[in-house]
Amino acid sequence: MCKEDDDLNAAWYVPLQACMHRLAVSEFERGTQWPVVWPRRMRLPPSWLNDSQMGIYGKPAPQDFTADYDHWKQVVSTSYMSGLGISWTGVRNIMDMRAAYGGFAAALKDLQLWVMNGVNVDSPDTLPIIYERGLFGIYHDWCESFSTYPRTYDLLHADQLFSKIKKRCKLPPVIAEVDRIVRPGGKLIVRDESSTTGEVENILKSLHWEIRLTFSKDQKGILSAQKGDWRPLTYSASS
Repeated sequence: MCKEDDDLNAAWYVPLQACMHRLAVSEFERGTQWPVVWPRRMRLPPSWLNDSQMGIYGKPAPQDFTADYDHWKQVVSTSYMSGLGISWTGVRNIMDMRAAYGGFAAALKDLQLWVMNGVNVDSPDTLPIIYERGLFGIYHDWCESFSTYPRTYDLLHADQLFSKIKKRCKLPPVIAEVDRIVRPGGKLIVRDESSTTGEVENILKSLHWEIRLTFSKDQKGILSAQKGDWRPLTYSASS
């Protein structure tokens, strides 16, 4: 059997070990109860979240979950559907680059599309919650390349991501990775500090993206951009 301090959810640069984790036995542990029927499970906190656990935004975990879901329902309905210049009928697949609880994906459940929820490896581990909601998810470190083969995406969504990333790595390579992942005609939505959205905007312009919307208030900004067909005609030799 695995040691008590071995994290059964750890999956990023973790050596394989020849051991088995013990099954959960308490009704308050994850895995002892069958999830709520879809789609109710999308909007309800998992049964194993309780008030003694602190959520990622500072409230008790169940309240944090509900507040996040309500937040994204409002943002999507009042802003994203009509205020960003995006035709959602042409969007088939999305990646939420910093998914947290998966609230953004849950708010889009009535549209004919699917969302890959990225949980950053330096953030709280919310991937079990995302799976419990019946959503797709994956761990990733955006200071590294993302394994997309053979898929590209119609839309990437980055909420409060780039300002955190640039404390560990430079933004231009990350935005170049965004440019690689998004197919021509695809979109990017960024919600972040206004200084960071401005930096992202300048990098996107150098890659000939079309900036559809920029807005900032109280040091917070939002950016909507669309990728074109441009590709460089010449390449500098590698040193």
